[in-house]
Amino acid sequence: MNGREKIEAALSREGTPEIPAVICYEGIYIRDHWRQLTTAPWWHQFHPDVKIQLSWRLEMVEKIGQDWFDLPACLPRADRQNLEIHQQGKRVFLARANTLLRELHESPVGGWSTDHQLESVHPDYIPRSPEEIDLLVPLAGSLDVANFRAGGQADLAKLLLQATGQTHFPIASVSSPLWLCYYLWGYEDMMAMIASQPDLVRYASQRFLTHALYGVEQAAFLGARGIWIEESLTDQISPRAFRQLNLPLVQAVVEEIRSRGMFSIYYYCGDPRDRLDLLVQSGADALALEESKKNFHIDIAEVAEFVQGKCALLGNLDALWLLPHAGPDELRAEITRQVKAGRRNGSRFIMSIGSPVTPGTSPERVRQYCEMVQQVSPETH
Repeated sequence: MNGREKIEAALSREGTPEIPAVICYEGIYIRDHWRQLTTAPWWHQFHPDVKIQLSWRLEMVEKIGQDWFDLPACLPRADRQNLEIHQQGKRVFLARANTLLRELHESPVGGWSTDHQLESVHPDYIPRSPEEIDLLVPLAGSLDVANFRAGGQADLAKLLLQATGQTHFPIASVSSPLWLCYYLWGYEDMMAMIASQPDLVRYASQRFLTHALYGVEQAAFLGARGIWIEESLTDQISPRAFRQLNLPLVQAVVEEIRSRGMFSIYYYCGDPRDRLDLLVQSGADALALEESKKNFHIDIAEVAEFVQGKCALLGNLDALWLLPHAGPDELRAEITRQVKAGRRNGSRFIMSIGSPVTPGTSPERVRQYCEMVQQVSPETH
């Protein structure tokens, strides 16, 4: 089986005879390891030529060795016309007709801000009424398919699918609507609003839902087979608030994904132990969880025992210590343990890591992890 076939089988009710291997947040991994993964200059990630974009992306697919890949949209064809990359010494600029438009900068390893301070959202303005939310969160309409196609925003996706889409599973991502409220209010006010003004939070979340549904529609048009639904902070609200404010929205996103013929993977960040039943009730085709950290413990074998094949599971191999630092025998032992747990989930299982690959994890180790999954899979079947 190739990678795409393995993942589609893992997400099906029948399960997969061959366990696929993936990493989450491919873009973060590429950002932090660009110079180790390709000989292409860093600014090629901003290049307007989709053939250049295709070249480095295919190189990455080969180097990483995982079974899926991110499927992006690109700039409209009219916007790409006459765009060029100009170098002036060590400085790199995006230009049009010899006019410099903006300077490009290499993303810092680890994604740190320039002042190396912890990044967090602290809005200058806190909306406290539906009218104020309307101004900040306009409703997203439906995708204008004709203009999107004619404009060429699917050009890169089309090339990628032609080159590797038959052997690797194309995936896109959206954020859950309630999680997006963090960017509206910041952490402190979001939590206070959930406790004191749940109707206002519900109103804002419904508007964010339209953006999630638009993202799903766009991904379907591009040719994605799966959608990664990211969610953070909701382990810090009560199960009751989760059920009332969050679960219906996630279910709406999942249903939209399913209606468009794609699979959904619900990545729940945080401690899931007091709401695993609610996560399963989301209806997502697969559930992905973090590794044990932040003073909570998540054993994928215990999760598999609870889920009992109701949905697929993704592994949560420790990306913080085990993946970068453990010896080969210890890494293989943990992969084997998790794959066996996945087999007990009806082989509805994708081997994954619990969080993004760290900057200090070598590409050789990531490749070794993927190859070990391939080796372990037949031993557990």
